[in-house]
Amino acid sequence: MPDASAEPLPSYSLPAERVGEIAMPPSWPYEVTPEWAWGGATGAGVRVAVLDSGIEAGHPRVGGVARAVAVETDEEGYPRVVDDSEGDVFGHGTACAGIIRSIAPEAELISVRVLGPENRGSGVVLLGGLDWALGEGFEVVNLSLSTSKAELLEILRQLTDSAYFQRTTIVASAHNMAVESYPWRFASVISVGSHEEPDPLRFYCNPAPPVEFYAPGLEIDVAWKGGESLRCSGNSFATAHITAICALIRSKHPELTAFELKSVLRLTAANAAGGGGER
Repeated sequence: MPDASAEPLPSYSLPAERVGEIAMPPSWPYEVTPEWAWGGATGAGVRVAVLDSGIEAGHPRVGGVARAVAVETDEEGYPRVVDDSEGDVFGHGTACAGIIRSIAPEAELISVRVLGPENRGSGVVLLGGLDWALGEGFEVVNLSLSTSKAELLEILRQLTDSAYFQRTTIVASAHNMAVESYPWRFASVISVGSHEEPDPLRFYCNPAPPVEFYAPGLEIDVAWKGGESLRCSGNSFATAHITAICALIRSKHPELTAFELKSVLRLTAANAAGGGGER
């Protein structure tokens, strides 16, 4: 009979001599609480890319922006990333950035402008912006937008899967209307809808996805272009809340994978046993 021990390991397998190289970090506490997850965290050390209409740097509710780029198409229709000096061409990106800054004040904000003055953009530009953000290795990506274009789904799924495996957390907004759009419906991202309560750190886990979490999104006082503020509603703003909480968690626990970070959100949701109820 052949000696099975002499057979080579299949691809992607773990040789015995490498077991020591994959020791896990210290174990989690018996009960994962908000205090353990993000207590005392400020977002320091975490880079958050906001793919949107741009960010107005210097807005009183936003402050500094670490970097600003815009995605455009070249003569052949391919996306290219260029430095951006226009800032926010609509206001939506500044609104999301202001929410993130209010919760994670020391996170680095990176503006990736993929939407135009009407808060709309092309699929090619969206894919180009997301691909660039993944190449930069940002810890968290805020996608308060979605697409229903079927021809984009395969490459969009490939990009979000790549993000998941490289420990980049994508937080994606569910559509504000009952339409099927993406990437929020992909399991590799954190998908967000709105709830009506005002506490910025109060969020709920949905036991019946594809929307996985609910965060404040109704009548939210947000920053807007021109140094202004508006009162707005939408899943976009709920998404920014969860993005900010993810930045806090990664700031305190930088070793977490995307899977583990989503698990921490699940365990600290207000409707979970360890979620802490009223905060």
